[in-house]
Amino acid sequence: MTEVSTNALFPETFQGTAADIAGQIGLMWELIKAPLIVPLLRAAVYICLAMELMLFIERLYMGIVIVLVKLFMKKPDERYNWEPMRDDLEIGNGGFPMVLVQIPMFNEKEVYKISIGAACNLSWPSDRLVIQVLDDSTDPLIKDLVEKECLRWANKGINIRYQIRENRGGYKAGALKEGLKRDYVKDCEYVVIFDADFRPEPDFLRRAIPFLVHNSEIALVQGRWRFVNANECLLTRMQEMSLDYHFTVEQEVGSSTHAFFGFNGTGGVWRIAAINEAGGWKDRTTVEDMDLAVRASLKGWKFLYLGDLQVKSELPSTFKAFRFQQHRWSCGPANLFRKMVMEIVRNKRVNIWKKFYVIYSFFFVRKIIAHMVTFFFFCVVLPLSLLVPEVEIPTWGAIYIPCIITTLNSVGTPRSIHLLFYWILFENVMAFQRTKATFIGLLEAKRANEWVVTEKLGDALKNKEKTKQTKKPRGSLFGDRILPQELGFAVFLFFCGCYDVLYGKSHYFLYIFLQVITFTIAGFGYIGTIVPS
Repeated sequence: MTEVSTNALFPETFQGTAADIAGQIGLMWELIKAPLIVPLLRAAVYICLAMELMLFIERLYMGIVIVLVKLFMKKPDERYNWEPMRDDLEIGNGGFPMVLVQIPMFNEKEVYKISIGAACNLSWPSDRLVIQVLDDSTDPLIKDLVEKECLRWANKGINIRYQIRENRGGYKAGALKEGLKRDYVKDCEYVVIFDADFRPEPDFLRRAIPFLVHNSEIALVQGRWRFVNANECLLTRMQEMSLDYHFTVEQEVGSSTHAFFGFNGTGGVWRIAAINEAGGWKDRTTVEDMDLAVRASLKGWKFLYLGDLQVKSELPSTFKAFRFQQHRWSCGPANLFRKMVMEIVRNKRVNIWKKFYVIYSFFFVRKIIAHMVTFFFFCVVLPLSLLVPEVEIPTWGAIYIPCIITTLNSVGTPRSIHLLFYWILFENVMAFQRTKATFIGLLEAKRANEWVVTEKLGDALKNKEKTKQTKKPRGSLFGDRILPQELGFAVFLFFCGCYDVLYGKSHYFLYIFLQVITFTIAGFGYIGTIVPS
């Protein structure tokens, strides 16, 4: 066999000392930069600026609307018919509609008692209330504990049913769908859903149900989430800032202007007739709640959000659980958009403005553009522009508009205004995972239907004490904590920052190095509560 020469593998131009090789690479960079790199990077800048303007207009629009709503719009109980539910001595409890409470569970060892107890303590006539615990647990010990808790409440006179399935087909959507098929549910008019970590106040039903009883066009009444562990760690504080904006602004604006918003999957009361007319629960995406909401809206049903109807819940406090949750929350909407966009366009029961709102504002800008512009602009395009001085990013696009968008995002959580800058850096890190999940959903790739139940820790203080007493096994460190992709971005940004220090004039290296630190912290898993395996 003919011996393969070194020149066949390494051209002459790349042979020699390290300095010679570096010089040759630099020469090749200069040769391709002007005809290829510069035009591509400029195009990327224009695309990112266009997406940023779309997001800015959307945030500004919602900011203006929420101010007008707060100043001039009547409260929900004045806009809609609403009368309190009263006990009637003549007809007894017959004036109260039958209500089903569904509590889907999956190995919820830490929180099952809290959620079942909160549901059983709802202020509603016991003979007009059915509580249904839908347990998909795979751990026999946990299933036994949950069943015994249901029996304990049943012995107190509560109409509570413990339901299990042979398999977890359809995950949460499958469990909810199966629960509605039970014979004892046929007389129920409304269903309220509480995830296993949700703790409604006793008067939840008495405040929400009258809107459904006296307004036949309303299909859903959604309550607001409040977080019992928001102060547990910096990770939960960051989540609180993002979710408070969602509830304070996005949900309120959708409810007030178009009577539409995405159902949050829990903490809401549905009219069962609306669920059936919309086609019932479907498991085609990981956002079965949003899927049902869009389909019901296309049937002409209206939704109502009540910001003062609050339900306590728990935020994921481990970074691993949060990343799984964000993958589902980012991948699912993109996948649903792919499946439903033409169905929305062809629908004849809703007007063109509502279609535009759902397609452009609700899906395209908030669920797709928001993630992509955050990641590509601030973590890829802006750092690369430091290596190519021929490409300039206008100051209004790199600084002014992002600052305005960030300020508008912070209105929901004024108590955390001092954390705003770190929240920006953290959101940029998470934008990488969200963007990846968005593409998976749009392309319906391998992980499009991945469903990992968000881990709940229950009593945060108890878990912290347990964490201090137990050492984490060394063998699980790399798989559970080290994130190579985040560390890779940290290295890339560090290189760009160093180049800007040596040759740049923009001083963006100040932001770049802070972003490097945040990516590095995330890459080593030092975010949130560290729980032993």
